[in-house]
Amino acid sequence: MSSWNSTALEIVYQVFGWTAFVSWSISFYPQVILNFRRKSVVGLNFDFVVLNLTKHSSYLIYNAVLYFSSAVQRQYREKYGVGQMIPVAANDVAFSIHAVILTAFTLFQIVIYERGTQKVSKISIGIVSGAWLSAAVCVIIALPSHSWLWLISVFNTIQVVMTVIKYVPQAFMNFRRKSTDGFSIGNILLDLCGGLANYAQMMVQSIDQGSWVNFYGNIGKLLLSLVSVFFDLVFICQHYLLYPGKKAGKCPKLDKESTEPLIKSSDHPQSENV
Repeated sequence: MSSWNSTALEIVYQVFGWTAFVSWSISFYPQVILNFRRKSVVGLNFDFVVLNLTKHSSYLIYNAVLYFSSAVQRQYREKYGVGQMIPVAANDVAFSIHAVILTAFTLFQIVIYERGTQKVSKISIGIVSGAWLSAAVCVIIALPSHSWLWLISVFNTIQVVMTVIKYVPQAFMNFRRKSTDGFSIGNILLDLCGGLANYAQMMVQSIDQGSWVNFYGNIGKLLLSLVSVFFDLVFICQHYLLYPGKKAGKCPKLDKESTEPLIKSSDHPQSENV
């Protein structure tokens, strides 16, 4: 089992890791608080929340299993080298648990607060259903050969795909409304800080070990940081440069076009909210 070569770098690694945990964890609260104060979720894209719950659930499975399972850790070292460190830290597991809880609570707010005519698109429901069905099939495939590392890598892949997809509905909704009203920019600023700290944590481990295995050995964590930073910058540009006029908290009445789901289904437009 590998160990740290530098105590100083180990400390820096922990600092970056828990900085990412704090930033990413706190990033959930501005939106939750905004929803509570407005007693409305108008302006928050529901597809974003539904996809986000699947993303964080998948990431929790990957992080928790790799961090706690000695069998999976053994398979990891057999694949990447006996001397390699496990690329999942305690802060990764803690963040995933917290993220699932807060995302589920945000979904609960969608159920109880004013939604206007917004709804979850059938396409998003299909994507989420397909993701979990694929995961179930992979579980069946992995059972006979005990391919646990491959199995959790499937969940890591799911979280990467969901990370890419989940931001698109909100970014497009902001574009169509020409406003970020109802979507908390505080969430994005903290998410950006967490993404940069997460990437820096991986870099510190690679420097200490003189190896880049933790990058391609946990490609999901790397892509999570890069994709998050990219879309955070998109949202920041939308809020401060493109659509700076409207202030969050006013809950304007949206026109029909601005509240349609990202991808239209063939259902009757007056169908009930999902």
